[in-house]
Amino acid sequence: MSASGDAPLADKTGAVPRGLARALRAMRAAPATTPAVKDLARTAGVSTRTLQRQFQAFLGQTPVEALRTIRLEHARRDLLRGERGKSVADIANRWGLAHLGRFSTEYRRRYGEKPSQTLRRSSIAAVPTLGKQGVFIASTDRTIVAVIPIEARGIDPMVARDITDELVTALIRSGLSVTDRADRARYHIRGVCRPSEGQVRVLFRMLDAESGRHVWAFQHDSDTGENAHFERLALAVSAVAQPGLRKAEAERVRLKPESDLTAEELTMKAWPYATTLSAEGNRRAVELLERAMDRDPEHAMAIALAAWCHAQRAVYQFADNSSEERARAVDLASRALRIGDDSPTLVVLGNALACAHELGMAEDVTRRALQLDGSSAWAWSRVAWLEIYGGRAEAAIEHFSISLDLAPRDPMAFNNYAGLGCSYLHIGRYSEAARWMARAIADHPPAVWAHRILCPIYLLDGNRPAAERSLKAIKRLYPGAKASECAAAAPLPQSDQDLVADGLESMGLVG
Repeated sequence: MSASGDAPLADKTGAVPRGLARALRAMRAAPATTPAVKDLARTAGVSTRTLQRQFQAFLGQTPVEALRTIRLEHARRDLLRGERGKSVADIANRWGLAHLGRFSTEYRRRYGEKPSQTLRRSSIAAVPTLGKQGVFIASTDRTIVAVIPIEARGIDPMVARDITDELVTALIRSGLSVTDRADRARYHIRGVCRPSEGQVRVLFRMLDAESGRHVWAFQHDSDTGENAHFERLALAVSAVAQPGLRKAEAERVRLKPESDLTAEELTMKAWPYATTLSAEGNRRAVELLERAMDRDPEHAMAIALAAWCHAQRAVYQFADNSSEERARAVDLASRALRIGDDSPTLVVLGNALACAHELGMAEDVTRRALQLDGSSAWAWSRVAWLEIYGGRAEAAIEHFSISLDLAPRDPMAFNNYAGLGCSYLHIGRYSEAARWMARAIADHPPAVWAHRILCPIYLLDGNRPAAERSLKAIKRLYPGAKASECAAAAPLPQSDQDLVADGLESMGLVG
């Protein structure tokens, strides 16, 4: 991410000519190679001179400079993810940045720190040890997932074993309890890898062994024998596994009598309600979580989710007594921290504490969650929100981008869009802020609370008709709402709160 806060160059394909977009996609697909400009022009379907002119006009760079920017962005993301056992030189060489001294200088100029500082900050905790009966224990009260050894078809069996090992490691870091015994688990992850045009194609499926139902599927192509690619593959699968498993468990218990549900099952049933970020969903989630905590007062995730739900009532103005709800959230979060310290629980607690305006505590637990599980899209998203709250919009945009890369179809992706809207508001790019905030609402209609920020953004962007439509949504959701209360609900930087409050007052909302 550049210091100016621009979106990553590797993502810039929608606002440029089609030929240039095709050239950028080709560069992004193989950033470690150095294609000739004439080959890029052939891919783009334009002349060499036209392509060079488009690079300068739309990106302000030559093709060579643009490729180096893409390589730096890839290296930055790998360093932020803190890959196990990888040095700065390993990561730089992976992306074709062979001159280490030049890479370090350019990296520091672009990101404000040395590559080694980024990697050291992003180190991931050690992997848990193998427990009894073939189960890697991450959390004994959670659903166990069986990873069946990946089947090798026409390739070296060692490659399949390496991919299996990487996947088990990534899943444990994500907070799952993993076994290699199919008879110990309801959910099975099965995979097959085979050669495909000089690469290894890996297909994964998660199955509900009792019903035979497919939970999710995932496909990936990677270079033969490159373990670094296998680790990134495992991280990508892990990012899919967590929300997929939660969705499957919520669906499994949906129709069961609540009197028959365990604390874990009640918690899983509460998940989809909690993540709607709507008043009705919040009410139902709290109801289920109260029952879960009655069944098991030491269930860390139930307590953490309850903390987040009470914090939601304050930040999204679902309740009138915001200060009481924040206090309740902090009390529950403190209680959960004494019980559980796995990555999923810590992410939820970081979310709750941030919504309760306890930013110092939120920072500590969220970064700990990311250390434990570098593949957690939600952890990256929560770190990004903390960057916004600290007024570091450029870093926030970068972290939201990583979260979306890891899990673009995650049910919580809309919250990343809202975060990007807040980020672009902070740096004064109001058209982009409006686009991202509107996309958050379009992707998740219950998130009408986002109109509290979208309305003044529209006004700042000179689109008063859209601001008036947005204001109507605010008044429907928050009858009698005050501009100052809407602006201060989330712990945005004071300058952003002032912009929001002034805009809402200008639209006629009382101060």
